[in-house]
Amino acid sequence: MKKALFILVLAVFMIVIGNAALAQDVVKFGISEPMTGAMATGGELCMRGYELAHEQNPTVLGKPVELVLVDNKSDKVEAASAVSRLIERDDVVGVFVSYGSGMAIPGGEVADKAGIPMISGTATNPLVTQGKDFVFRACFIDPFQGEVMARYTYNDLGITKAALLVDIAQDYSVGLANFYKKTYEELGGEIVSDTKYNTGDQDFSAQLSQIINSGAEALFFPGYFGDVALIAIQGRELGYEGMYLGGDTLHNPVLIELAGEAAEGLIASTFFAEDQPLNPEGEKYAELFREKYDLTPDAVAILTYDSYNLMIDAIERAGSLDPVAIRDALAETKDFLGAGGSITINETGDAVKPAVLVKIVNGDYEYFDTVNP
Repeated sequence: MKKALFILVLAVFMIVIGNAALAQDVVKFGISEPMTGAMATGGELCMRGYELAHEQNPTVLGKPVELVLVDNKSDKVEAASAVSRLIERDDVVGVFVSYGSGMAIPGGEVADKAGIPMISGTATNPLVTQGKDFVFRACFIDPFQGEVMARYTYNDLGITKAALLVDIAQDYSVGLANFYKKTYEELGGEIVSDTKYNTGDQDFSAQLSQIINSGAEALFFPGYFGDVALIAIQGRELGYEGMYLGGDTLHNPVLIELAGEAAEGLIASTFFAEDQPLNPEGEKYAELFREKYDLTPDAVAILTYDSYNLMIDAIERAGSLDPVAIRDALAETKDFLGAGGSITINETGDAVKPAVLVKIVNGDYEYFDTVNP
């Protein structure tokens, strides 16, 4: 009876929250991104997508939407605190935590326990949504991304000896490296060197010397672009001549700015490339983004743009600001036409969508393939 009473009280509480939110003059969306700290550049990329989407769709259910940003300072504990603050103090109806998985995992745990819908645009680690009813994402996940890159390394490049250089401080890096390794070894490839580092390290000579001595023909380094830029430079300076390979975090023009010629030839899996075939929403987004920021559209901002619009779409379809109704509408999302491609949410809250492969050629990213799930 206690359990039944608790469920009844919880249901009444959620209805009250939904009705109170509906009565508000402004609908608040909470954003927890790293505006300071090691991932601040990523947070800035995320905000461009949210802001552009908000300009295009500033209302929901006839009410103005207000974006409430809390800096999570590139810290996991702060990420959880930021989401708590947004829910408890700012009374948001939905939350966004995208950059990166290390921030989205604790943020998602808080949102899920509070029963507030959360969408992550770019966090690819499976733990972001795993076991959570209120957490969703607009991107593919690392098991798929890792398999895509492993198959490309072994089958397309014909490389049988590869090395890993992994940021052990980041859930994203550790997870993606493990999925890459699993598929690569299943195919018959050999990981001849598996070395580690921590976010913010400056000297990678010991790891790179080991990688060079191992005879690795490719280096898969699924880290964040600031650290990877240093690795790329130091690797070439030490004489490493193999391929550089990585995941979606390496599809960022800042990487090219930082690494210069050392990044030439780098291949990465990503979510979007401007020179790939685009749907009408993608073409519209690219034009709007260039007009607003005078920059080349990037894969991070397009996914936060789509995340915002996914939340708007779910609320409109639910016809309510009740968190359970929004959650249910998000879970039922099918063939949503996002700027970064069609999005269908599967049973684990993840987006089913293809991976895009890009290569740095003459100091710029070039699209060369799309890999479907």
